[in-house]
Amino acid sequence: MRLVVIGGSDAGISAALRARELDPSTEVTVVVADAYPNFSICGIPYFVSGQVTHWRNLAHRTLRDLEETGMRVALDSRATEIDPTNRQVRIATTVGEEHSVSYDALVIGTGATSIRPSIAGLIGDGALGATDGVHLLHSMGDTFDLMQSLERFAPKRAAIIGAGYIGLEMAEGLRARDIAVTQFEQLEEVLPTVDRALGARVRDELVAHGVVVHTDSTVTRIAHSPARSPGRLAVEAVSKSNDLRTVFVDIALVVVGVRPDVELARRAGVHIGTHGAIKVDTSMRTNIEGVFAAGDCVETHHRLLGTTYLPLGTTAHKQGRIAGENAVGGSIEFAGSLGTQVVKVFDMAVARTGLRDHEAKDAGFDPVTYEFEADDHKAYYPGSHRIAIRLTGDRVSKRLLGLQLFGHHESSIAKRIDTAATAIFHEMTVGEVSDLDLSYTPPLGSPWDAIQVGAQGWESALRRETAQGPSPEIRE
Repeated sequence: MRLVVIGGSDAGISAALRARELDPSTEVTVVVADAYPNFSICGIPYFVSGQVTHWRNLAHRTLRDLEETGMRVALDSRATEIDPTNRQVRIATTVGEEHSVSYDALVIGTGATSIRPSIAGLIGDGALGATDGVHLLHSMGDTFDLMQSLERFAPKRAAIIGAGYIGLEMAEGLRARDIAVTQFEQLEEVLPTVDRALGARVRDELVAHGVVVHTDSTVTRIAHSPARSPGRLAVEAVSKSNDLRTVFVDIALVVVGVRPDVELARRAGVHIGTHGAIKVDTSMRTNIEGVFAAGDCVETHHRLLGTTYLPLGTTAHKQGRIAGENAVGGSIEFAGSLGTQVVKVFDMAVARTGLRDHEAKDAGFDPVTYEFEADDHKAYYPGSHRIAIRLTGDRVSKRLLGLQLFGHHESSIAKRIDTAATAIFHEMTVGEVSDLDLSYTPPLGSPWDAIQVGAQGWESALRRETAQGPSPEIRE
């Protein structure tokens, strides 16, 4: 059995490891476009900040670890063509060599690429790049380019275009280096994957740590600064009210999201779905016999939404494992994602799982969202913090649909969002969350955990609304 895996990140390596685990006789070749297999791209902001002291520490496993499992790892090798008729992959190396590798099963894990927005100075002839101090950030190569700029230019000021998860983490990372940060977000609030009320709290945390935040602002141009300007680059943005703002900085990071890398698969005849990602079934099979795909290049089965695109490291690991098992004869399926996410922003953390109110409406539910606060542990024990909570449930079935949390990073935000994700995964009602047997000790929690307090509050508010009309505590 010959298995070829294209891609050496989360999905690809997970597929290779699972195949070797289940069938050690399988010849596994992993084709890696660079020299950094199985590195944690999610850890890049913490390497930039200095909290991760060496880039090698970002490796989930070393090359030796991978090779000791029996797989062959072809570094600096890019798959240029898939021939599904003859079951071959054409490979070109960085030193100009070309050859083909035959397969019985193939896993495509090409991941995603950074979106390069239509900003003057980023596109077309003469576009600015890493040597100018303008950076996209999605790979280890991008990371090294940024670190070279930090050393070469010794920047005092930076602009970050985009205020999603990576943008927020990079704001913290650059502030840790005592670099002044100006952050631009095109939408009306930072971190638009959570409700505006929580996004506003995140923005307050950024501002409290010296980040200048401009929301409702579209960056239109990045250029070299005029002579005698206070920075090397001029970043121009226009607000929703058409006010023009120019910020002078030394470096600029563009982190506005990713798109699935599907061109190799498309050319081979693999079907592409409506979200621009590779179309797969829950077994991670494509339309071509013997060809599987997983990770950020594929559509995602969401347990509440159906087919969507949701690039997440946790999802990529799961999908890769499933693809690897099925490639060697298994028959397991991806159980589905809930979009569970958490991010640390300076001293705080924000998390979400499931659906927000408008997402639930679009999916055909009749949602009600309740907002409140609760203590992370008994208030009489020193060091307690309040957690802001937005809980969404279905008005008719009372099913828990989503939860969003914002609180101190020591308030077990991740643990609590995981509890909610488990409940949503198993289609529990809001009331059944109160039945969960959760742990308690005064320094760490309360007899009723914060999300259970929220569940009980949601039920009470819904009863009042039913009896008296809409309650002011219900936020839709």
